[in-house]
Amino acid sequence: MKMALKRREGEAVPRPVKWRRVSMLPRERYFAPGGRESHEQEEIILKVEELEAMRLKDIEGLNQEQCAERMNISRQTFQLIIDEARRKTATALVEGRALRIEGGNYTLNICSYSCANCGNQFNEPFEKERVLCPRCTSAEIRCIGESSFCKKRCGRDKCCR
Repeated sequence: MKMALKRREGEAVPRPVKWRRVSMLPRERYFAPGGRESHEQEEIILKVEELEAMRLKDIEGLNQEQCAERMNISRQTFQLIIDEARRKTATALVEGRALRIEGGNYTLNICSYSCANCGNQFNEPFEKERVLCPRCTSAEIRCIGESSFCKKRCGRDKCCR
């Protein structure tokens, strides 16, 4: 049974969240200027994907296209993310604020799926609890790919990457 998504006339449909792939999580997640107690610090929140953008561009020295590909996003989205990351970091340094790294729309792994109902192939983050086909909303999906990452989700020896 196919399930159609209904919306009222004039109602805006929110865009689905685009998960940004990150390769690592930072060991240290809080940085603050010395000389003040932590409860006295004003904080700036740097999202995990913002830190990843700076790491790829400024430390690994990749170009914008390579960075965007690694994060599974468009070049324009990458540029917006890195601009915001650099603005936040510079503000923290210039104004003597603490920097806390947390949150965002990120995933450590992107899985590839195929819908058994309509044949659509698509990618979703592993962390997503319930995966439905974006075309027909079927839950009859299978992992596809070559690594063993998704064993827990589908039980096959070789699954999504």
